[in-house]
Amino acid sequence: MDTLATRLKTFAEPLPDIDSEAFAELFDRYADAQVVLIGEASHGTHEFYAARAAITRHLIAHHGFTIVAVEADWPDADQIDRHVRDRRKASRHDTAFSRFPTWMWRNTDVQAFTRWLHEHNRTQAPTQRVEFRGLDVYSLRSSIREVLGYLQEADPAMAREAQQRYACLTPWHDDPALYGHFTEVGGMDTCESAVLEQLQALLSQRLSLIENDGEALFNATQNARVVHAAEQYYRAMYRGSRESWNLRDRHMFETLQTLRTRQASDAKVIVWAHNSHIGDARATQMGNSGQLTLGQLCREEFAEQAVLIGMGTDRGTVAAADDWDAPMRIKKVVPALPRSWERAFAEAECPQALYDWRDADNIELRETLAGRQLERAIGVIYRPQTERQSHYFDATLSEQFDAWLWFAETTAITPLPTEQPTSHEEDTFPFGL
Repeated sequence: MDTLATRLKTFAEPLPDIDSEAFAELFDRYADAQVVLIGEASHGTHEFYAARAAITRHLIAHHGFTIVAVEADWPDADQIDRHVRDRRKASRHDTAFSRFPTWMWRNTDVQAFTRWLHEHNRTQAPTQRVEFRGLDVYSLRSSIREVLGYLQEADPAMAREAQQRYACLTPWHDDPALYGHFTEVGGMDTCESAVLEQLQALLSQRLSLIENDGEALFNATQNARVVHAAEQYYRAMYRGSRESWNLRDRHMFETLQTLRTRQASDAKVIVWAHNSHIGDARATQMGNSGQLTLGQLCREEFAEQAVLIGMGTDRGTVAAADDWDAPMRIKKVVPALPRSWERAFAEAECPQALYDWRDADNIELRETLAGRQLERAIGVIYRPQTERQSHYFDATLSEQFDAWLWFAETTAITPLPTEQPTSHEEDTFPFGL
């Protein structure tokens, strides 16, 4: 009988071991892209992280990709960027990725990749070294501190002005969601004009400031952009999930564009983020409700020069929490539900496979994936007892992505401790062990 599973078995390209060169070479087919977005079906699965790192290493080493942009906060990712490009270390910083969910980026797979990237960059001229950057909006407190720290060294008078502007947000550093509540529900005045003034002040003075340290100025300016976006985001939370989601993904896209523009108009970027961000929302239940995604915005901007790669699994283990700010646990991933894409791939009985329908010649596979089925998404929270309500949505896979990596059985990532590195651990900064 010609079922979905039997057709998928026909189109599967079996994947060799993730650590083999043969695995990495399968992704030469995406060398012509300007932006390659590599997803994950959870924030806590080793195979997703390892595959993404292997693809990225190959695209950097053989095809000239020069930016890795990840679903992480700018100040935390900046610590990794300082390390991998041998930039001057910050005079003060918190431990990288020390806030919930710490395991999402503070794990052995990311550590291994950053060590590789550091060694690779040492073979390159300083201007040719690959950047590691964060795209997200959650670093309100850290980003304010970064802006003030920079200005205190570069222009103390501007630092005093910035401190006065940001004082509006100071009471809400530890719980910015309360700021959104009191402004949107409680009638409190917003800080919008103050944070926008600070961003504009940095932009207007950049010619005079750039003489000191252009990299430091760029970092401070981007942090000011994050503060502006975060201020909007925490207010938007109280106007609805659609508006806050869209604001966040637009900020990610604008940051991506800023990074490309700063390097060169044809700079080649690799993005690491969840499937729900790198897929095209227009092909999903999310799009039906008016949400957009980073992947959708990249497709609209770059057309066929953007490649969207999703990932999926059927069963295994995952690192996740029961609730926000709850402890991380290693949880069992229950087998996929009937009438889901994951169940169909599982029934195709290919342990590891690549499905690629980007090429125009792959019309049969594209038609096979053109139906509407359930798709699973596990974030930093996993609630298997309410799987259907909590983790599944409708999607048309052929329009959501350009390719799909399938791992039938997967294992949880290995988190790293969050203690501050000592002076004897600089060789492993920022993941001292």
